[in-house]
Amino acid sequence: MEKPTSVSFSGDQIPLSVLAAARIAGIDLSTILRTGSIPSFGFPSGSKLHGTNTLLRYLGHVLASSNLYGQNALESGKIDEWLECVLIFSSGSYFESACGLVDAHLALRTFLVGYNFSIADIALWSALAGTGQRWESLRKSKKFQHLVRWFNSITGEYNVALNEVTGKYVGKRGLGKSPASNTKGKDQGTNEASKGKDGLSANGAVTSKTAGFEVDLPGAEYGKVCLRFAPEPSGYLHIGHSKAALLNQYFVQRYGGRLIIRFDDTNPSKESNEFVENVLKDVETLNIKYDVVTYTSDYFPQLMEMAERLIREGKAYVDDTPREQMQKERMDGIESKCRNNSVDENMKLWKEMIAGSERGKQCCLRGKLDMQDPNKSLRDPVYYRSNPDPHHRIGAKYKVYPTYDFACPFVDSTEGVTHALRSSEYHDRNAQYNRILDDMGLRRVHIYEFSRLNMVYTLLSKRKLLWFVQNGKVDGWNDPRFPTVQGIVRRGLKIEALIQFILEQGASKNLNLMEWEKLWTINKKIIDPICPRHTAVNEERRVMFYLADGPEEPFVRILPRHKKYEGAGKKATTYTKKIWIEYADASSISEGEEVTLMDWGNAVVKEIKKESGEIKELVGVLHLEGSVKTTKLKLTWLPESKEHVKLMLVEFDYLIKKKKLEEGEEFIDNLNPCTKKETAALGDSNMRNLKQGEILQLERKGYFRCDVPFIGPSKPIVLFAIPDGRQQASLN
Repeated sequence: MEKPTSVSFSGDQIPLSVLAAARIAGIDLSTILRTGSIPSFGFPSGSKLHGTNTLLRYLGHVLASSNLYGQNALESGKIDEWLECVLIFSSGSYFESACGLVDAHLALRTFLVGYNFSIADIALWSALAGTGQRWESLRKSKKFQHLVRWFNSITGEYNVALNEVTGKYVGKRGLGKSPASNTKGKDQGTNEASKGKDGLSANGAVTSKTAGFEVDLPGAEYGKVCLRFAPEPSGYLHIGHSKAALLNQYFVQRYGGRLIIRFDDTNPSKESNEFVENVLKDVETLNIKYDVVTYTSDYFPQLMEMAERLIREGKAYVDDTPREQMQKERMDGIESKCRNNSVDENMKLWKEMIAGSERGKQCCLRGKLDMQDPNKSLRDPVYYRSNPDPHHRIGAKYKVYPTYDFACPFVDSTEGVTHALRSSEYHDRNAQYNRILDDMGLRRVHIYEFSRLNMVYTLLSKRKLLWFVQNGKVDGWNDPRFPTVQGIVRRGLKIEALIQFILEQGASKNLNLMEWEKLWTINKKIIDPICPRHTAVNEERRVMFYLADGPEEPFVRILPRHKKYEGAGKKATTYTKKIWIEYADASSISEGEEVTLMDWGNAVVKEIKKESGEIKELVGVLHLEGSVKTTKLKLTWLPESKEHVKLMLVEFDYLIKKKKLEEGEEFIDNLNPCTKKETAALGDSNMRNLKQGEILQLERKGYFRCDVPFIGPSKPIVLFAIPDGRQQASLN
């Protein structure tokens, strides 16, 4: 390897990341540093390399065996992207916003790219440490818990190199240590020396301090954990499923384990390939990384064999008791008249069930557990039901299908699942799950409970959501009023916000009714620093403002789409003698009042023209030298022009009008009569370039997501209003 023999950097831009990467590569640059130019390396051959990121890439290639520049071309490309993004951390006012974006990115990650420490991590760590006290203050505030966790977890030899460099050139030693490591006494927490990378303890368990969860996975061994996310393909994923999926992925990443996506497809009457495809689409949207996709239906032959084995062993029986009577008997602890049938009688009826005969359709298969147990889930649960409907994958091969309670423990154990994450609503059925595994003679699986996610004014039952779809109350499963992943994303929620919202709750077992406002507040913090700004005026009753001394000929200025974020791009703003303003603004102005025209300057209103009490026109003069600090009204406006685009601004409300439905209350009796409001508006001509899915802010109106982009002059651009976390006003 040709090592640099000269190193230069400018006095005010010490390349901490380069120095740290060189230190890791075993190159001591401190003896050959020179100041007075941009960061550069000189080599014995006379060749030179210039620029911080170029030098980092060079050092990454030097350390190729350590995967510091990625394990493949894609990871290397991602690292290059991060090297550019890290420059944001030196841009003053954007520092905290940048921290927030990276915090969201790291919510489910150990490193910035892939599963290995890279020069991207070195660059970001050095950028944060290089700010000195500014980062230290944020670090202690616990504002960005995932970013701080990542910062603190870079341990071992890399941490030594990073600390040596920052201690030497930033003048503040110990930046790489956790703030808690300098404290003593009982509040010190886990001994940092006992942890390896990722904040793992010596035995591979995730500590509650690191993960933010209440307890660890019981009996977990690092590298041996296998989890599963098992949705039923009877609808699209909703925000409740997202919590389960993200918690599974979180623990898999923390323990270096495997994740199975398994479709619990045991009820052909409700399931379809459409739902399978969209669940996988939603899993991808959530950035869930899984190892394999399986189906419970893959195990139908083995499940049938197990059912027959339990019948022959006297651990299951066929029952023809009518469903309502059976339910009452289970509640009262009364044994079925069929409970003591002989094995031969049970096998005869089981074959009738398999054949789908009229006699078989009257029967179900039940486990023979304990009809007197106080836990009613153990009172001979149903294992198999007759169902003549064809299966979406298998067709009409089967006439009987296993219940979830029977299939789930069997497939969990068979697939090697070590820990089954289940919401606490299943708590009473945990004993049933274990008893069924014992009767089957299969390995037990650790059950780990977390609280179900409940949201105010929200229905999460797929049966109830299906009612809205089938009755035309919504436009489909991706309707913005739906709590589905596709619905909330279509309304403008960033997945980073959803991840942060869910992981803040952790694996707590406390049942909480969550407010949507909290989720939308997190979302606002993510979108506000980067989304472009545009202007719109409601089309109905808009008012002309005539500027007597305005420009005789229209002129154009190129302005930033976001004053604090260059990445948002530029927009062209036209200035004319006649401009349009909102009627509500016009009605708030008095004659002689000075107002501010945003992105232009002040103007004085000289005359307000009315007809039949309606304001028709304002007349005024420009006063551009006036102070914007002295005006009460800051007005959005559009030039009089044929270049405007038509907009349709759409606001949404909750589907039900009650925060939480009580036991026995029907959701149909609590439907919100008005859940959608459309307002026609005109937008600035730059909005022709909006892309579907792009998020923007309309000045003084709020945040919007482009659902339908510009197609032609006669078709409006459709913008969906994004809640900003403030109390939502009713559309009624």
